[in-house]
Amino acid sequence: QVQLVESGGGSVQAGGSLRLSCAASGRTFSNGAMGWFRQAPGKEREFVAAIGWKYGTTYYADSVKGRFTISRDVAKNTVYLQMNSLKPEDTAVYSCAATTVNQRSGNRRALSYDYWGQGTQVTVSS
Repeated sequence: QVQLVESGGGSVQAGGSLRLSCAASGRTFSNGAMGWFRQAPGKEREFVAAIGWKYGTTYYADSVKGRFTISRDVAKNTVYLQMNSLKPEDTAVYSCAATTVNQRSGNRRALSYDYWGQGTQVTVSS
């Protein structure tokens, strides 16, 4: 049984930082990818960042490029999202996702992912 467990969410003031973690268990994704998506109240889920597991190739939404960094620890089967210079518009529930097939640019699409975590709340106050 595959499980993705996020941690690291919380409340922070604008300009602050948070680091999210997502630990995968039940299988590895050596030829796949993992990603982060977010959903704010009343808005659709949107892509944030993704990383190819084998080579560490990264993908970012334009809205977070230069502020967020996605990384992975292969030994721990864990993906991280370092979020700096947070803005109130970053407030959302952040969910990690995993796919067994690295679809490269397709990693930006939620439908590319087979497994999802339960989500963690990030709140940025002005």
